[in-house]
Amino acid sequence: MFQTIDSIDKWLLPMLMGGNDMFSDEFALLLTNGLTWIPLYIGLVLLVVKNNEKASQTLLVFAMIALALLFTGGLTDIVVKPLVGRPRPVADPSMASVISAINGYVPSGYSFFSAHAANTFAVAVFMTLLVRKWNFTLVMLFWAVVNAWTRLYLGAHYPSDVLVGAVWGTLVALLVYRLYRWLYFKISTRLHYISNEYTRTGYGLGDIEVVDFIFLMTLIFVVILSCILAH
Repeated sequence: MFQTIDSIDKWLLPMLMGGNDMFSDEFALLLTNGLTWIPLYIGLVLLVVKNNEKASQTLLVFAMIALALLFTGGLTDIVVKPLVGRPRPVADPSMASVISAINGYVPSGYSFFSAHAANTFAVAVFMTLLVRKWNFTLVMLFWAVVNAWTRLYLGAHYPSDVLVGAVWGTLVALLVYRLYRWLYFKISTRLHYISNEYTRTGYGLGDIEVVDFIFLMTLIFVVILSCILAH
């Protein structure tokens, strides 16, 4: 079965990988860079801080996110990747004749499974469960999908690496959120907001729109910078 998956991966990846368009290459490189998303991270932190009344509630959210990341990126980088030892596509000699590094981008480490996909899906799913607003959900999931796509486009991972990472990140987020709810109701009373200004979990619509705006502005900035770097 593993040989079949490996064969499908090696057949499919060249069709998904870039390298023929300078704008798309720069676009993917910028999107996969964690520094690009610092404004979004700040926006999410402020969203949590502003919409939790107690310090204990705020710290609980951050502790749960840290726990989720420990079981996604931490687990794959420390345990799974070294154990499986699958070379990244751009560093795999068997793929050298069909793909090549884009702008010299060859990340270190092994390929299975994608920590990028696992981390971003874990954060995205946890935050959507926390906030419960459809437009915020779309933004978070789109952010996770975009990050996963860049790993394929840049040849950093095979499709199965990204798929497993996304599924694992989602499962971890679901389990961590259940733990969060259990712990939350140990320190707080049960809340159910009925208001035109808040979600039913108590997150301000205006604050959510700020995060959505930051995400949109980040994408616009990346598009503009990609155009500049491509010429």
